[in-house]
Amino acid sequence: MIAALDGAIVYRRAAGLADRESRRPVRSDDCFRLASMTKAIVSVTALALVDLEVLRLEDPVTRWLPEFRPRLETGREPVITLHHLFTHSAGLTYGFLEAPDGPYHQLGISDGLDQAPVTLHENVRRIAAAPLLFEPGERWNYSVGVDVLGAVIERATGSTLPEAVRKFVSEPLAMDSLEFVAPRERFIVTAYADAEPVPVRMSNPYRLSFVGGTIDYAPERAFDRNAFPSGGTGMVGDAIDYLRFLEAIRTGGAGVLEAATAAAMTRSALGELGPSPGCGFGLGVQVLADPVAAQTAMNPGSWSWGGVYGTHFWVDPAAALTVVVLTNTGLAGTFGEFPSALQRAAYPNT
Repeated sequence: MIAALDGAIVYRRAAGLADRESRRPVRSDDCFRLASMTKAIVSVTALALVDLEVLRLEDPVTRWLPEFRPRLETGREPVITLHHLFTHSAGLTYGFLEAPDGPYHQLGISDGLDQAPVTLHENVRRIAAAPLLFEPGERWNYSVGVDVLGAVIERATGSTLPEAVRKFVSEPLAMDSLEFVAPRERFIVTAYADAEPVPVRMSNPYRLSFVGGTIDYAPERAFDRNAFPSGGTGMVGDAIDYLRFLEAIRTGGAGVLEAATAAAMTRSALGELGPSPGCGFGLGVQVLADPVAAQTAMNPGSWSWGGVYGTHFWVDPAAALTVVVLTNTGLAGTFGEFPSALQRAAYPNT
């Protein structure tokens, strides 16, 4: 865990075991599977292209991916914009949010956590073949939208998604650990899943029940150079680099984004639509509107997200507070009492 107050690191601690079986302790520079914390990084990559006037938020996805033409169950083909992809309002979903016989499973769509033998563009083709859940812009629904956005980035830049992320985000911010594929010589903490009395080591693959479906993990994906670069879930990295990334956005873009673009990213772009009570959604992150409804001590305007390998972060601009928490246990490191207790500790007077 690492926390910064007004840009200065005020807390940094590595605790617990990176590998329970060998008793190797966690170190402060260890790399973790970021899962959906990848989304903010890929969203910033796309927003950098917006600043360069290569992309526009109102662009139809078909401008860049003419083949991406998903339809509603009625058969009508609506217009999906890049804004819909950023904000999870396109009518797409995730396979782990649907029943085992749902269309994403039937079409073999990867959520980006497994080692499905597909390319990014083949996966996007399959996504386009699934029926949309609703009219774009009508609702918020967590989805593979940022994976589609990754394919847009590739088409718009003529480079791979990892190359684009490196050029527009990682290199300007000197973040060496943030990658889609880790070299074998780099240690990545072992992945575990919730279990009693102690977490269980994830096999490869590993299936975990989640909401109405199951999450299909493949921890070895982090080293697989044949795995497609998932803009939604595919990166690894360490806490200090991710803090550096968040601080760049909190302080107005830090040469990666224009200040107005960084501000737009971190305010609600959907009004009252969002993932949970009291929360809206910006261009890649959840945005807090009502702390009482959300049952949190964070201040309004705080933005956050997490990943299902056991990671989460929050940025509270009013308090100038940025916190990155990387664990190797899903889902306890992301949801529930552990993150709630950390937030209570960070705001002791509330």
